[in-house]
Amino acid sequence: MPAGVDRVRLRLWLRLLAASASIERTVQHRLRGEYGTTLPRFDVMAALERAPEGLSMSELSRRLMVTNGNTTALIARLERDGLVRRTGSPIDRRSVTVTLTRKGRRTFERLAAAHARWIKELLGGIDDEHCGQLSELLHGLRVEVESSAGLATRAGRRP
Repeated sequence: MPAGVDRVRLRLWLRLLAASASIERTVQHRLRGEYGTTLPRFDVMAALERAPEGLSMSELSRRLMVTNGNTTALIARLERDGLVRRTGSPIDRRSVTVTLTRKGRRTFERLAAAHARWIKELLGGIDDEHCGQLSELLHGLRVEVESSAGLATRAGRRP
C-alpha cells in the first residue's frame, strides 16, 4: 500500500461498498424471484409515487441519477405493462410527464411493503439506536463528500 494511504478510511469505503452491494443484490434477487420485476423498475415507481403530480422524463432521470436513454427504455416497458402513463405537455410538445396509473400505484404498494419487510430483516441485527447513529453518520459523510466534490446543491437534502 502506498505511503500516506489511510488504511482505516480505505477499509471503511470498501466495507460500505460491500454492505451496499450485498443489500442491493438481495433485494434485486427477491424482487425478481417473488414479483418478476427489477430494482430499476422499483426505483422508477418509487420516484413517481413520491411525485403524484408526475415528473418530466428529465426530472425523473435526474432523481434516479441515470441517463435519459435508460429512463426512456424503463418507462416504455412500464407503460406497456400498464403501470405508468406518459402525457404530453400542452405548453411544450417536447416535454412529457410520467405518472403512475392506478394499477401502478397498487403494484408499487405491494412492492414497497415487501421492500420495507426485507430491509427490516436485512438490517434487523442493528438496534434502533445504532441504526439512527449510523444513519446520521452516513448522512454527514454524504454531505461532506458532496461538498468537497463540488456537489453542494444535493448535499443538504436528505434522501
